[in-house]
Amino acid sequence: MRAKELRERTAEELERLLEDEKDSLFKARLDNATHQLNNTSEIRKHRREIARINTVIGERQAAVSESDTPQGNAGASATDAEASRRDEE
Repeated sequence: MRAKELRERTAEELERLLEDEKDSLFKARLDNATHQLNNTSEIRKHRREIARINTVIGERQAAVSESDTPQGNAGASATDAEASRRDEE
């Protein structure tokens, strides 16, 4: 599934898809270990799909945490703080 399609899904659907992909990856690895997996590229496909789902979930969490931070001094870095201390001296 494309990342664009994943972004259209709800959080619950993404969690369900993630669990399904993890189960499929486990089964593919088990089949590979017992020499029953004919197409070993299936393992890679499942890993990449899991990564796509985790990326979309992470993007949503980052967007939520960005909106939660106060607008005041949120972007200030350590060097900004050091510069202001030097100016005070």
